Order: sequence, then C-alpha cells, then structure tokens
Amino acid sequence: MNHLKPANVNSTRHAGKIVLVTGGSSGIGLAAAMRFAREGATVYITGRRQAELDEAVEQIGHGATAIRADISSAADLDRMFSTVQAAHQKLDILFANAGGGEFSPLGQITEAQFDKYFDINVKGTLFTVQKALPLMQPGSAIVLTGSITSIQGVPAFGVYAATKAALRSFARTWASDLKGRDIRVNVVAPGVVVTPAYKTELKMSDEQIDAYRQQVSDTTPLGRVGEADEIAKAVSFLASDDASYITGIELFVDGGMAQV
Repeated sequence: MNHLKPANVNSTRHAGKIVLVTGGSSGIGLAAAMRFAREGATVYITGRRQAELDEAVEQIGHGATAIRADISSAADLDRMFSTVQAAHQKLDILFANAGGGEFSPLGQITEAQFDKYFDINVKGTLFTVQKALPLMQPGSAIVLTGSITSIQGVPAFGVYAATKAALRSFARTWASDLKGRDIRVNVVAPGVVVTPAYKTELKMSDEQIDAYRQQVSDTTPLGRVGEADEIAKAVSFLASDDASYITGIELFVDGGMAQV
C-alpha cells in the first residue's frame, strides 16, 4: 500500500537547512530525521543510547550526525547545542520530539514516575527550546511532539497525557513570546503509531500490541494505525516554508481517531 512507503520526497524542500531532532534514534524521530535528510537538510539527532544512535545514523545517511544526550540534563543540552553552534553557527529547524511515558493508573502513580516524565517531556522540552533560541534566526521553525492522549481520557496514562497537554499550552505561549522574531512554533499530535517504544517504554507484549492495533483499526475512520513516516511528513510541512503563516497550532495526524 502506497501510504506505508516514504513517498513524496522533495529533495530540495529543506536544502541548506540545519535540523536537530531530539529522540531521533527510533520511531517518529528517526522517520522525521530520514525525511529531513532526504529533503536536503543537514541533520543532527540525539538520543540516550549510543548503539541505537550509531544504527540510526547509518539508516539516515546524508552525513547525519548523532549526539548522545538526555534532554532532562542541562549539561547535555548545553553540549548538544555547542556542537551544532561550532559546526554551523545556526539552527534552522528544531523538532523537539524526545519524550516517554508508561502506564500507571490513579492510585498507583509514584512520585518517581511523575518526576521522570515531567523532567523529560516538560522540563526537558522547555529547556531544549529555550537553549535553541540563540541559534535560531528569522524564518526558523520549532515543532513539538504532542499526542492525541492530551485530549482523551486514556486509562492509566494520566501523567503522560498531562505532559503532552503542557506542551500544547507551551506552544500557544511561545508563539506569543516569539512575536516579532519570525520563529514559528507548532505541535504535531500523532495518533496511534506502533514504534519500538511500545515495548521498551510501555512494556507491551507482541500480543497486546496486535490486539491494540486491531482495536484502533476498528474504531478509527481511516481503519488503520498510522506509520511513522506519515507523522514525519506532517512535521516536515510544519517546519517548511510551505507553513510560513502557521504558528501556535496543534496538527492532529491520527486518521480521525480523536476527531469524530
């Protein structure tokens, strides 16, 4: 099926652009990094595990560079942006994608779980964006990874959903804060896209993933789950000059799941 293939690549859409994708070693981040690279950008990716980063760089090609970094660490963020600055003195596109979550129902949520995911998803994203700004010139773009869970009541997913709702709020505020700088900030909110995180973060078995995939397919207007490159295409659009008059929005890419 054509919608499963990384098609419609414009090799010049991001020509000459410097792009940083946090959480770019797998899943949606990797798909976005691959698309940016094929569309002409110089791509940097970050992640916490060197082996996965090395493998991702091989997949991306086009001279992509990996920086091992944890966005919840201020020192790692400083090193990350110093690397980009030393090489290019600028950053044109930031895809603040790194994040995580796990299931824990109300009554069983621990303080450690709360701190972990607010540190990564909220604090980490905030300071990723804030530290990127000195490198971003007029015409630059920021895209944040949200989630349909921020507007749904998904059982046992309250902490993760709250972090993504916070990012939606940030985008509105930052769009106002950046008035006059011509730096756009938007959110892409993916629907269900099965990525390696379903096993590593959510601890779901193959059987659970297959059952969930079928449940989503049965209840989503388009009748299927999404593919990582379908989210990547939306990210590329929001980051491109084609979206030059778009800021402060949340774009749902969910097959209609949260829309009807």
